[in-house]
Amino acid sequence: MIVAGIDIGTLTCRLLIANVGSEGSLREIDSDRRILRLGEGVDQKGILHVEAMERVIHVLGEWRKIIVRCQVEAIVLVATSAVREANNQQEFLERVKLETGFSIDVLSGDEEARRTLLGIKFGLPSEVEDYVGLDIGGGSTECIRISGDGPPVVTSLDIGVVRVTERCFQSDPPQEQDVIAAEQLIKDHLRPLQQGLSAHAYVTLVGTAGTVTTLAAMAQQLARYEPARIHNYWLTLEKIRELEYVLRSRSSDQRTHLSGLEAGREGVIVAGTIILRTIMETLGFARCLVSDYGLREGILIDLMNKKYNR
Repeated sequence: MIVAGIDIGTLTCRLLIANVGSEGSLREIDSDRRILRLGEGVDQKGILHVEAMERVIHVLGEWRKIIVRCQVEAIVLVATSAVREANNQQEFLERVKLETGFSIDVLSGDEEARRTLLGIKFGLPSEVEDYVGLDIGGGSTECIRISGDGPPVVTSLDIGVVRVTERCFQSDPPQEQDVIAAEQLIKDHLRPLQQGLSAHAYVTLVGTAGTVTTLAAMAQQLARYEPARIHNYWLTLEKIRELEYVLRSRSSDQRTHLSGLEAGREGVIVAGTIILRTIMETLGFARCLVSDYGLREGILIDLMNKKYNR
């Protein structure tokens, strides 16, 4: 069955069209991702800006043509932090429906984490059974604790790369006081969860989404995004600190010349790196397993699970 999933995030929108088998296989047919900054300014003003909505609607119109061409049989669209927090959420949903024909499912933080977990689990090596899944988004960060056969413990934190950048960074490149403010904000959100998420000898930290995959690309100095080299790559805390130093020493414009840094991410990558580094330091993880699978894959797996009553 050919299905399509669209993840409308605070920073990035992602499309995946895949052939999904009844036994749970997933073969990509087409994919795309665009940094559209839908959540720009939502943290301060509480609304989605007209220009940001129009950027997303324009791309959804482009993707609709691809979906029709691929003869997709089922489609699911989800929106996350920016849309669920915006006071003009309904205006955006109605405009998308009117101008593209798409209906959007606005996910709660817990539901976003649940479907992200489905994507992460799909791409994990078989030996990784006890882990903390980490999805650093634009507006929020989802933490998912998996332990043996027990139910997952899911937490959504209101810290994402856009939110931390807008709240904490007063200059470009950020100054030391900006970094301290960001670290404190992250630690304040982590403190109630620290005991339940902290590292043990048998626990793996698995990171997904743009910050983590971008740092994996930068660590390998990839000239272009290569999923096969990024998926299941080990990012060490030492390498993350090195990359943070390089990123913090440059302005947004200067960062655009760094190998592996996705265009459009130069303004928020410092915040993302600080989130990852602070979480690893606070919880005691020395390395992070990178997953190129996440919410985009998870929404398709969830769609098929419901179809086949799994």
